[in-house]
Amino acid sequence: MNIVVAVKMVPDLVEELEIAESGRALDTTWLRLMLNEPDDHAIEQAILLKEHGGGEVTVVAPDVEGVDDVLFSAVAKGADRLIKLTGDFENDVNNHALARAFAGAVGGLQPDLVLTGVQAHNDLDGALGPLLAGVLGLPYVGYISGVTVSDGACTVRKEYPGGLVGEMAVRVPAVLGIQAAEEPPRYVAISRIRQAMKEAAVEEEAITNFDLSGGAAISRMFQPETGQRATMLEGSEEEIAAQLISIFEELSVL
Repeated sequence: MNIVVAVKMVPDLVEELEIAESGRALDTTWLRLMLNEPDDHAIEQAILLKEHGGGEVTVVAPDVEGVDDVLFSAVAKGADRLIKLTGDFENDVNNHALARAFAGAVGGLQPDLVLTGVQAHNDLDGALGPLLAGVLGLPYVGYISGVTVSDGACTVRKEYPGGLVGEMAVRVPAVLGIQAAEEPPRYVAISRIRQAMKEAAVEEEAITNFDLSGGAAISRMFQPETGQRATMLEGSEEEIAAQLISIFEELSVL
């Protein structure tokens, strides 16, 4: 089974985000990037499939700050091949452009399965998975929480509200949007990552012509406005209950 995982880096929301002087983008001067969390699950699911049934796992990522650590971590976990797409990925590349860039590299690998995270917190113009599937001309199934491959047949599991789980057969090759791997992404010691840095090679593939069409047109960005703050109720249980009743009566709820 030839499995390709397409991953991307997203802004770390723990950090304070600043808007650039243009007002249409984030200031990337001190912006810290991290691996998109569902993409981490996609890597784990790919490695689980390899461990259960054999095959090769290739991880493809755009060349942005911090991506080398992500790629070498993937090798330390069990990935076999690393490909870094080089180009001007720092300059507001939208998901449509990113999907086209990925398709050029992924299509040449002739994968049986392409895995990617089902969504990211910076997906303003559509999730990467279905866009990539559209460019490749492959079927897409998203919000996957489990994948089984047997005799070339692929079965995926989707979770629905109410505790329902659905299973469906997927014709390969296909693109899958992973919501959660069957097991949490494994932890790898820094010593193993450093060893991978010495032994693994990162292939580079240049992306020279970016077609930025199709993305969301951002005219202005604003910091969130501070809304009305919460009121903390203090006192005994009886006093707090009385305060709640008074508030509900003022709101005509009671």
